[in-house]
Amino acid sequence: MSTFNPRISRSTLLRGTAGVVAGGALAGLAAGSAEAQPLALTVNKVKDLTGPGLTTEWEMEATDLGIPVSTPDGRTLYVFGDTFEHTIGDANWRSPVGLYSTTTNLAGGVTWSGAVGGATARQFWDYPHNNPEFSTVLPSDVIKIGNRIYLHAMVNKGLGNVIRCEIWYSDDSGNTWIDSGARIPGNWLGGMAQLVGWGLGNDDYVYIYSTGFQRDKPIILHRVRTANLTNYQAWEPWGYAGSAWNWGNPPTPILDGRFGEMSFRPLGGKWILTWFNEGDYRIEGLIADTPTSNLHTAKRATFLHGTSWGNEDDTHVAQLYGGYVIPGSTLDDLHLAVSQWNTTPGANNWPYRVMQFRVQGFGSS
Repeated sequence: MSTFNPRISRSTLLRGTAGVVAGGALAGLAAGSAEAQPLALTVNKVKDLTGPGLTTEWEMEATDLGIPVSTPDGRTLYVFGDTFEHTIGDANWRSPVGLYSTTTNLAGGVTWSGAVGGATARQFWDYPHNNPEFSTVLPSDVIKIGNRIYLHAMVNKGLGNVIRCEIWYSDDSGNTWIDSGARIPGNWLGGMAQLVGWGLGNDDYVYIYSTGFQRDKPIILHRVRTANLTNYQAWEPWGYAGSAWNWGNPPTPILDGRFGEMSFRPLGGKWILTWFNEGDYRIEGLIADTPTSNLHTAKRATFLHGTSWGNEDDTHVAQLYGGYVIPGSTLDDLHLAVSQWNTTPGANNWPYRVMQFRVQGFGSS
């Protein structure tokens, strides 16, 4: 039986962020971070998306991430990370897995219409967890290009120790997955290409924001023609050299900080980036005109603050992470898939779930 016992676990990372807050009061800003400007936002929790009674039907009460993508057949596919039938440590450990939704009224809450695999949420491709080579494979981001969905995935030998990244694709809206053969070394670019947020421009380029999976690195930028997405050596870096920013220069950080999970999407004629800010224990967002805009001067806001257990409300969430933009969102009516994992001793790793939050007014503030 496989056991959920990675050498470096996300629970370890979350224990660190849980200590940032005491009595609901945020600690000071991390070095090099920027305080998001206060905006007139309305933020509220819409609902829990996973957990007992919500995803029991597909044997996945305990799960996280839920990275959404519109499918070629008109549904939305949500891709989840480490997944268990009832609780962390169950025998049926799977990752990645997926659920489908046909919800169009996001304000009413996302509901599920089925799972990849049918009666039980099936792992996208077959591999044993905690094998001699690696422990688990986690989704990083998904993107639809034409009639194909691409998934960037991190192969972990203990969470946070990414030995390589892979790109898989599906030509049937996520029902089956094919290995593209892409193998991106975990130490490529100093480990800053492990965790990605990518979006498709109207110029046949995919723009890729990336960072490490250790929540201690900045963001860098690449672009690549859609036909070459799975060839990481064709990714063209954006960097500063010779007193100017240009494509083809060695990659230069475009935003400093300690970045975790992120979502980067074209939206409403702009580009939106949402992310877990490890350094300041919160989920933030910014709006840029283009992928190469100066992110330090972009409109930026904090959506959700981290807090301690027992001090939660609509804008304060204990041990939060993730924060993925749900298709159907607008800049003024933004919906996010947010994860939460309680690693407090005695809490039995619950909650370990995905929730839906709504942010109104970001685009017009």
